Amino acid sequence: KSTTLASLIDIANTRRHDHIMTVEDPIEFLHRHRNCLVNQREVGTDTHSFAEALKHVLRQDPDIILVGEMRDLETIQVALTAAETGHLVFATLHTQDAAQTIDRVIDVFPPHQQQQIRQQLAGTIQGIVCQTLCKRQNERGRVVAVEVLVATPAIRNLIREGKTHQIYSAMQAGAQFGMQTLDQNLAELVRTNAISFDEGMEKCQHLEDFMRLTGRTR
Repeated sequence: KSTTLASLIDIANTRRHDHIMTVEDPIEFLHRHRNCLVNQREVGTDTHSFAEALKHVLRQDPDIILVGEMRDLETIQVALTAAETGHLVFATLHTQDAAQTIDRVIDVFPPHQQQQIRQQLAGTIQGIVCQTLCKRQNERGRVVAVEVLVATPAIRNLIREGKTHQIYSAMQAGAQFGMQTLDQNLAELVRTNAISFDEGMEKCQHLEDFMRLTGRTR
């Protein structure tokens, strides 16, 4: 997770001319100024909380904001507002898949606010990447398996209408938009002998789909 976020910031730092601000707990990678001005703040050292830091960050006129972790309602609300007002926001949550990530964001809020949050999220979300590390089959080390959701108009409508249970199917059929489910990626890693079938079974989200995708039976 930390490596992925650091890579995204590094890409932006190389290819864009922006003001990047990060709020992290702790800071794991230090970014030097390249094409961007990068300011990093650490929770516990520079600020008391993610939410407090985010409010301060928004007053510094950033273009890109990284939120190390969205832990509470206030942090999520400020992050959504930042995205709504034109900032590119990268953030993380501890969830298993893309649909659960959307539900987690919405469920943090009281019931009377949830429809409004669905509208906000549907309008601002650009994508979700879920990842898990798998043991390599024939060599030491690990390989990452990823689920990718891209916020197409159809995905935005599902979020807006509270139909997150249909997102998995939309992702299965969304390869042309760059989407894939975790099970699809795990099956590909098995086919290319990057990971073992048993490792794929252990990491998969939907066993029946994984078995079908690999064309194998136990």
